[in-house]
Amino acid sequence: MSNVAGKAQALNVWTPTRRKGIENRIIFWVLPRFFKKKLRGLQTLSLIHYARWVIIAPKDFPNLGEGQPTEELRHHYECFLSNFNGNWDQYIDSFSMSLGTGLDMLWFKNVGFPNSVPIEPFHAYINANSIPTDHYYSAYPLAASNDVKAAQRVRDSLVTLAGSASGMSPKQFRQAYDDTIRKHQDDISRLDESVIVSLATEAVQNQARQEAF
Repeated sequence: MSNVAGKAQALNVWTPTRRKGIENRIIFWVLPRFFKKKLRGLQTLSLIHYARWVIIAPKDFPNLGEGQPTEELRHHYECFLSNFNGNWDQYIDSFSMSLGTGLDMLWFKNVGFPNSVPIEPFHAYINANSIPTDHYYSAYPLAASNDVKAAQRVRDSLVTLAGSASGMSPKQFRQAYDDTIRKHQDDISRLDESVIVSLATEAVQNQARQEAF
């Protein structure tokens, strides 16, 4: 399945904007500068690897040659790209609950946007405007977002330890090393496949294994 790479899934949503996306462009500029509280909930979602919103004008769509007819598009499009852990329902529900009105501002007056609450129309809107990912590569397929953050913390501490090791006696180094290991007990674990969160997820994993052979 092209939308799944290891523990992570990809989500691509294309929605038509009103008035060439002018309001959306203004919101994208203003929101992180003056209304950071609206986005604070996004930082609490540890399941997200990446999220980005982009406005695409009709002239920005590529033409691949003489065989491709010229497209007459009535709208600019807002493209939302994200990689996340867990299943699709968990992600959309978490987004809706954590961002609330901030999420409504990011899709401000897009054609057909029903607002993020209640959740059922929002689910339907995202599902109707999603497109599959043709190719999705993950350098660390067994690492969830929290695994990546844990690895970064361990690396930073080891770099610090290595930088100060030359001035230590063997006894001092052993003490510093043991202190580092104790500090990162919760960050050091063996990477493995995701737990099965649904029969659909298990089916996807089994299909991926079959395709690998």
